[in-house]
Amino acid sequence: MKRARLIYNPSSGREIIRRRLPEILDLLESAGYETSCHATKGEGDATEEAARAVSRGFDVIIAAGGDGTIYEVVNGMAEKKTRPALGIIPCGTSNDLARALGIPRSVGRACRIIASGKKKKVDIGRINNRYFINIAGGGSLTNLTYEVPSKLKTVMGQLAYYVKGLEKLPFLHPIHVRLETKNEVLIDEEIMVFLIANSHSFGGFDRLAPNANLSDGKLDLIVVKKTNIAEFIRLATQAMRGEHLKDPSILYFQTDYLKATTPGGQTVQLNMDGELGGQLPCEIKALPGHLELFVP
Repeated sequence: MKRARLIYNPSSGREIIRRRLPEILDLLESAGYETSCHATKGEGDATEEAARAVSRGFDVIIAAGGDGTIYEVVNGMAEKKTRPALGIIPCGTSNDLARALGIPRSVGRACRIIASGKKKKVDIGRINNRYFINIAGGGSLTNLTYEVPSKLKTVMGQLAYYVKGLEKLPFLHPIHVRLETKNEVLIDEEIMVFLIANSHSFGGFDRLAPNANLSDGKLDLIVVKKTNIAEFIRLATQAMRGEHLKDPSILYFQTDYLKATTPGGQTVQLNMDGELGGQLPCEIKALPGHLELFVP
């Protein structure tokens, strides 16, 4: 019998995993997985537990929670020479990666996807010594995901991000960033925000990076050039329809390597899968087929 380690955030999704734990364990046991579980206790705990699960030889690691839980689990696995298959039970606010993979919010259906055994190799991104699987970026609005209080997310769900975004709009300010590949400088000027996408879904925008593919060995760069608030709102409206990439205020590029610096000496925080990921300068690399995920 194969061994699975379930790493879950007990507070995600109104504590749905805690309440349905017996059902989850029964479904996994019925699929042939001897399953043990670990409830996370704070920031970084899922990373440490995922690393332990790899060293203890588990065949499968299952991340149950939001995108932040998945991010921590990925960082616990990414540097290991042998990496178990990763299952996802989404129960966070956005569940961006799960939506990109077609994994439903239903706990039972998500468990059955793991039980079915169908897997797919996917790329991840590395920024300096940290890893992301869905999206990373820098600029004022990229702070939203870790600035929204967890209680507000529990009450309002996805709407909490939009409320916080509207609150921050008057305080948006440009940052001077130099972005370059191994062969050329893409931009060296003031911009509003830059995003590095591995999938098409972020913060409820299902077509933010419509050409992104989790298994193409590339990362999609989207830069919003310096603009005013009215123009920024117009671009956001276009992004909801997936019509923004051809706008002259947008720079779009696909690459497997990117270097980002701040010639102006500004402090630019990085967001990685909704979590704090350090600050510029940084080097960003795509790691093709680095993880194997259970998929529908």
